[in-house]
Amino acid sequence: MLLQNRHISLRMLADEVSIGKDTVRKIVVEGLRKWKICSRFVPHSLTPEQKDWRIAACRDLIVRADSDPYFFKKIVIGDETWCFAYDPTTKPQSAAWVGETSPRPKKMRFQKSRVKTMLVIFFDWQGVIHKEFVPEGEISMQCTTKV
Repeated sequence: MLLQNRHISLRMLADEVSIGKDTVRKIVVEGLRKWKICSRFVPHSLTPEQKDWRIAACRDLIVRADSDPYFFKKIVIGDETWCFAYDPTTKPQSAAWVGETSPRPKKMRFQKSRVKTMLVIFFDWQGVIHKEFVPEGEISMQCTTKV
């Protein structure tokens, strides 16, 4: 049954074969040496060129920070992201039974939902200085303003 559905719960297994949950747990965990783990979230994969660029950018920041003690206090960072109303499959729901040598299951962090809004946020060394939820189909006035 675990081979057919790796996401099945111990309770569902116990109900299906009409034996106690503790007995099923002993069979699965101790006998079959399987345990249930949640999927690891993988946002994306970088190319070798992107990794090299990040290393160069970090080295440049270290040089600048070493030469100016107020360097980090001068930085304002802004970003935007889609906020979805719900994620249909939660992390515990994606947990699957695996063996000792099985690869860890993976799940993308965000799955698009029909209800979404964009979050635009700016912050400096002291914390958030501006945040705004922008409804779908509109643009933020702060995003179009040049600093």
